[in-house]
Amino acid sequence: MEKEVATKVKVRFSDCDPIGHLNNVKYLDYMFNAREDHVETYYGFTYEEYRERTGCTWIAIQNEIAYLREVRYNTQVIISSKTIEIQDRTSKVEILMKSLDEKTIHAVLWVTVIYFNVNTRRSEVHPQDIKDAFGQFYISLEQKDFQSRVKYLRSQNAKNS
Repeated sequence: MEKEVATKVKVRFSDCDPIGHLNNVKYLDYMFNAREDHVETYYGFTYEEYRERTGCTWIAIQNEIAYLREVRYNTQVIISSKTIEIQDRTSKVEILMKSLDEKTIHAVLWVTVIYFNVNTRRSEVHPQDIKDAFGQFYISLEQKDFQSRVKYLRSQNAKNS
């Protein structure tokens, strides 16, 4: 099974700034939308279905993003995601926006989420079935902090230029 899942997306003109580059805020929209699609396709549920069934969901508590290379309108990109950390109450996902040939990383986003009960308004421990599902798509990175990961990805871009 592939541990890093991906989808292809076309960058729309309306999401770009006046000089034709993807607006910084829109990177988040594209990346979060792709992740939502990945969860539905590969984990087999939508966030809405899961919340209705269990009363729980995941709340983003931290986002770290680095913009490594510009993306222009009408460009097709690959957006991939993988679980890079699983704790009792939190997990961390890495989302990459890459060129179609996957040689250039345009942006990297680390999202830390907490498992949250919407009825009690409190965090809870991840159920074992969710830990198992996340574990199917877990990849341990050599770089354990965001800045080290960004430095590594920048060096990969330079090597592939």
